[in-house]
Amino acid sequence: MMNPKWNRREFLKKTGAAGLALSATGIPLSGLLSSCSRQASGWSSMVPASALSAAFQSPPAAAKPRVLWYWMHASSSKEGITADLEAMKEAGIGGAYIVAIKGKTDPPLTPNPVEQLSPEWWQMVNHALSEAGRLDLEMAIHASDGFALAGGPWITPALSMQKVVWSETHTQGGRRFTGKLPQPPTKENYYRDIAVLAYPTPDQADISTRTVAPKVTSNKPDAPAPQFLVREGNKENFSSKESCWIQYAFDTPFTCRSIVIRTNGNNFQAQRLLLEVSDDGKTFRSIGRLKPPRHGWQDTDANNTHVIEPTTARYFRFVYDKAGSEPGAEDVDSAKWSPNLKVAGIELSGTPRIHQYEGKTGEVWRISPRTTAAQVPDELCVPADKIINITKHLDANGNLNWNAPKGKWTILRMGLTSTGHTNATGGAGTGLECDKFNPEAINLQFDGWFGEAIKQAGPELTAKVLKLFYIDSWECGSQNWSPVFREEFRKRRGYDLMPYLPLYAGIPVQSADVSERFLHDVRQTIAELVNDMFYGTLMTRVREHGLKFTAECVSPTMTSDGMLHYSTVDIPMGEFWFRSPTHDKPNDVLDAISGAHVYGKPIVQAECFTQLRMAWDEHPALFKTLGDRNYALGFNRYVYHVFTHNPWLDRKPGMTLDGVGIHFQRDQTWWKPGRAWVTYAQRCQALLQQGNFVADIAVFTGEDIPRRAVLPDRLVSTLPGIFGKELVQQEKERLASTEIPLRQMPDGVTHTANMADPENWVDPLRGYAYDSINRDALLRLAKVENGRIVLPGGASYALLVIPGARPMAPNSDTMSPEVAEKLLEFVKAGATVLLTDRPDRSPSLHNAQTNDAKLQKLVSELWGSGPAEASTAAGASASIQSLGKGKLLKGPYQGASFDALGLERDVVATETGSNQRALDIAWTHRSSPDFDLYFISNQQEKQRTLELSLRVAGREPELYDAVTGEVRRAANWRIENNRTVLPLQLEANGSIFVVLQHKVSDKKSEEGNNWIAPQPLQTLEGSWQVQFDPAFGGPKEPVAMSQLADWSKQSSFGVKHYSGTAIYSKTFESKAPADKTTRVWLDLGNVANIAEVKVNGTPCGIAWTAPYRVEITEAIKAGKNELEIEVTNTWANRLIGDHGLPENERLTWTLAPYRLEGKPLLEAGLLGPVTLQTAKAL
Repeated sequence: MMNPKWNRREFLKKTGAAGLALSATGIPLSGLLSSCSRQASGWSSMVPASALSAAFQSPPAAAKPRVLWYWMHASSSKEGITADLEAMKEAGIGGAYIVAIKGKTDPPLTPNPVEQLSPEWWQMVNHALSEAGRLDLEMAIHASDGFALAGGPWITPALSMQKVVWSETHTQGGRRFTGKLPQPPTKENYYRDIAVLAYPTPDQADISTRTVAPKVTSNKPDAPAPQFLVREGNKENFSSKESCWIQYAFDTPFTCRSIVIRTNGNNFQAQRLLLEVSDDGKTFRSIGRLKPPRHGWQDTDANNTHVIEPTTARYFRFVYDKAGSEPGAEDVDSAKWSPNLKVAGIELSGTPRIHQYEGKTGEVWRISPRTTAAQVPDELCVPADKIINITKHLDANGNLNWNAPKGKWTILRMGLTSTGHTNATGGAGTGLECDKFNPEAINLQFDGWFGEAIKQAGPELTAKVLKLFYIDSWECGSQNWSPVFREEFRKRRGYDLMPYLPLYAGIPVQSADVSERFLHDVRQTIAELVNDMFYGTLMTRVREHGLKFTAECVSPTMTSDGMLHYSTVDIPMGEFWFRSPTHDKPNDVLDAISGAHVYGKPIVQAECFTQLRMAWDEHPALFKTLGDRNYALGFNRYVYHVFTHNPWLDRKPGMTLDGVGIHFQRDQTWWKPGRAWVTYAQRCQALLQQGNFVADIAVFTGEDIPRRAVLPDRLVSTLPGIFGKELVQQEKERLASTEIPLRQMPDGVTHTANMADPENWVDPLRGYAYDSINRDALLRLAKVENGRIVLPGGASYALLVIPGARPMAPNSDTMSPEVAEKLLEFVKAGATVLLTDRPDRSPSLHNAQTNDAKLQKLVSELWGSGPAEASTAAGASASIQSLGKGKLLKGPYQGASFDALGLERDVVATETGSNQRALDIAWTHRSSPDFDLYFISNQQEKQRTLELSLRVAGREPELYDAVTGEVRRAANWRIENNRTVLPLQLEANGSIFVVLQHKVSDKKSEEGNNWIAPQPLQTLEGSWQVQFDPAFGGPKEPVAMSQLADWSKQSSFGVKHYSGTAIYSKTFESKAPADKTTRVWLDLGNVANIAEVKVNGTPCGIAWTAPYRVEITEAIKAGKNELEIEVTNTWANRLIGDHGLPENERLTWTLAPYRLEGKPLLEAGLLGPVTLQTAKAL
C-alpha cells in the first residue's frame, strides 16, 4: 500500500523517478522498451538482427527530435536555462534552436532583464552552450533576433531590403519644363534616384478619378455616400457584410482601362467585385468580375491594379455578393476569413497598365494571369524607342530642367527606397532587414548576430555544441531592387533592364507580350538571387565554421521558387500547425519535402504542432494523428514548437509565446511521462531516415514565378481518373462555393470551412505517391535510367506530369525551349511524360523570337502531328504518343490507375470484410537495395482491420511497433501477383511499420495472427487510494475512491481543479497463468490523459495513446501484487479554478492570455475499467 504520509519531496521522487528507474534497468531512454515485457528481457519473436532493428531500438542522435527554444521578453536566468536543458535531455530531445523573441516588457517580467546583445545576454548564451555541451545536446541559433528573418540595428537603409518606387508627372510638350519632380514614396528617410524617363502619354492616360471626381453612392441601407473612396490616402473603410453596390457617376463619359483597389489590410472581397457599367444609370451591362491574384498572408505592401478591356461609360457600378467566393488557401490567404467587404479606395484610370503588375514586379508575392492584347492593345503600349532617358536633366535637389518635345508627356521619376521591413519579433536586436541580394549586407548580418555568438562562445565550445545555423520561415515581405540588381539581371538574362524600367510602374512597353516577358525575367532573377546571394552567401559563412544550415520556407512572402533554396541548405525544413487551419502550411510542407527529395537531402524536418491559440487541453494523444500524417508525407525529424525558456523555477505553467504553441516544456504537467511520445518519435524517425523516399510520380512546378510544390487538390483536373469520380465531384462543389460555410477553430477564430484541409487529402492518389520537381532540378540534375527519371540523391520516378493551367500556374501556354528540349530528351530515352496543355510561347524576353520558334519546333516533335494511340487498357482513357523509347501522354488522364503504363499502385489497403478501399490510411514507403519499409497510419479514431497489399515481393515482412518498441515477424502473409499481402489490425489512430528486408523463397507464411489480441482475464474492482500533490492544491492525505471516477466531478475544490500527477494505488490478487508462453497486459480503459504503470515497484511503461495498455508480463506474479498508476491530466482545470481566485491565492502563473472563460472542466484521471488481459505469444 502507498504510504499516506508522503511529503512533497517523496511525492516528487515517486512521480519523477521513472526515467531513473528505466536507466537502472539498463534500458536507454531512447529505446524505452517496457521492462515488464518479455522482449525487453530477451524474449522476442526471432527477428534477425539488422541495422534497421538496431536503429529502431536505440535511435541515433540524428533521429531525436529537436525543440524551438524561445527566450522571451529579455527574461532569462542561468538556473532556468540549466533546468530547461536537463529536462530536454531527460525527455530524449536531441537539441534546441535558440530564438530570442521580443524585448523587455513594461514593467519587466524579471528584476534584471537580460536584453539581447548586452554582455549579460552573451553570458546567458554561453551558459546555455556550456550546459548543452555537458548534456551532449546539439544547439542551433537563429539568423537574427526574433524569428523573422535576418535583420538588426547594424543594417542601414542603404543595406536594407529595397524596392523600386516612382512618381508620375504629366506635362504638355513643345516648351521647357522646369520644376521639382515629386519624390517617390520613401521609407526610412532613404531614397536614391535610378532614372528619370519620359514617354508620350497615351490618349486619356492622364485622366483618372484623381483628376475627374465622380459622384459616389451606394445602396447600402442607412449608410452615407462613400465619397471618401476617391480621396487619395483615405484610411476610412466602406464595409458591408451583405450584398450591396458602390456606384461612380461621371458627368461625361469616362474611359477606364485600369482599376486600383486600396484596402487597409488583406480583404479578399474587395478584389472580386463585379463591374457593371451604364450610359444612362438605368440599364447596366456586365463587364466582368475582378479576380484577385494568388497571394500569401503578408500582402499589404502594395495595392492591387486590375486591368480591364478599355471601357467607356458614365456609370460604373461595383457589385458585392459573397456567393461563389473562392475557398481560402495558402496562396489566396485573405479568402480564408469570414466574407466581409472592406475597401478604402477605388481609383478608375485611363492609364493602361499591366494587369496586377505589383506582384509581377516582385514587390509582393502574387501570381496572376498574363495581360492580354485585348486588355492592353499594342497602340496603348509605350514604344521602347519613344522612351527618353532624361536623368541628366535632374539636379541633386530633384529639380528637372528639360526641353520637352511637342505633345503630351509623362515623366517618371524612378528610384529606390527601403521596404521598411524589420525583424519585428526581435528585442534589442531589432533593425531593418538586410538586403537579400547584396553579399555585403548579408555578411554584415551574419557577423552582427550569429557570428558574434560564435565569437563570444569561442572556437572550442562552438565546435563541440553549436552545430546548426537556423533560418525560420520568411516573414519580411519581398524586394525587387538592390545595388547589385541591374548588373545581376544583365548577366543572368543577357540584356539591360533600363529600357523597360517603366514596367516597374506597370506601364506597358512595346506590347503586352513583351511586357509580360520582361517581368517574368525580373521575377526569375529575383528568385535566383534569393538562393544564390542570400542562402548561398550564408552557406559559405556557415561552412567556414564547420556548421550545417537548416532553413524553412521562402514562400508565400518572398518572390521565389519555393523549392530552390533547398538545393543550398543542408536540412530542408517546413512547418505544420495544430488546430489552426487559417495558419496551417500544407504548401510549406510539400515545398520542404519535395525539395529534400529532389536535391538529395536525407533529413527533412518540420516545425511541428505550432498552434494559434493554446487551449491548455493539449496532450500527446491529441498530436499523434497529425504527426503520423506528416510522417507519411515525408518528414523524418520534428522540431517541436514551442519550448519557451522559463526563467523561473517556481512559476508554472510559466512563460509562453504569448499563448501560441503547444507549451512543450518542463513545466507542462505531462512533461515527464510525455517522454514516451518523444520516444515514439525517435523510433519513427530512426526508420524514416533510412533509405530513399519512394514516389512514382514527379509533378513539374512549372516556370511561372513565384512557384511552389503542387498540392493534391491542384492536380485533380490533370489526373481526374486517379482521384476518382467522387472526389472530382466533391472538388467541383467545394470550389463552386455557392454557400460560404463558416466554422470556428480555434475558439474565437472564424473562417471559411471549405478550405482544402490536409486531413481530407490523405493518400490523395489512392496508392501512388508523388513529389514535385522544379525547373532547376529538372534541367540540372534529372536524367533517364531504365525508363525512370532519376536524380543523384536517389529519387526515381516512373512518370513525369506537366499539369495544366491552375491557380498557381495560370500560364500553361508558356514553356522555355530548355524545358521542352529536356522533355523530348527524356521521352526519347525511355521516360513517360504526361503533358496536359500544348505550350506555344517561351516566357522570357531574351531572344524571344528565336526561342519561340525553337519551342514550337520541339513541341511539334514532342506532341506529334499524327494520330495518337488511344489506350483503353485498364480503363486508362489517355492519348499516348510513342517517341523513341518512351511515351508522351496527352492529359488530362482519365484512367483509374496507371496499370496501362505498367505502374501498379504501391499500396492498396482494403477493409476486411467489405473489400472496399480503406479510407484515411496514410502511408509512406522508403527503400534501399537491402530493404523496403512502409509506415502505415490509421487516421481514424477507431480500431480497424485491413488487408494490405504492397508492391514488394521476395522478402519476409516484419512489424515494428514504434509505440511499444516491439519488433516481430509477421505471422500471416502471402505473395500474390508479385505483391506482399498481409492482414493488419490498427488501433484507433494507430500506426505500424512493415519492414521487408530478409529474402525468402516462400510464397506464404504459416497461419497465424499479425497482431496481438489480448483477452480479458480479470477486472480490478473495488476501491483505489489516490494521492494528489499538495503543492498543486491536492489534499495532503490520500483520497479513497470506491470506484474509478472523473476527479473533476469531485466536490473538493483542490481535487476538482487539480492539474498534475495523481498516483492511484491498489493491491490485487492475480489470476494470470504463470507459464512462459502467456503474455499479460494491463488495460487502463479510459485515461485522462496519460498514465505510467508500475507493478510491484517495476516500471512497466507509459500509456499515452490507444489502446492505453501496457505489458506487465515480467513484473506480475502469482498471488498478491502492488499496482501504482501515475495519471497526469492537463493544466486546463487548475487554470479555470485559479481564474476565479484572488491572485495571491492562485497556484498557477502564465503569460498566456486566459481564454477558458465559460469552459467546462475537462475529464481527468483514471476512469477505467482497468483489466488484466492475456494472450499467447505470437
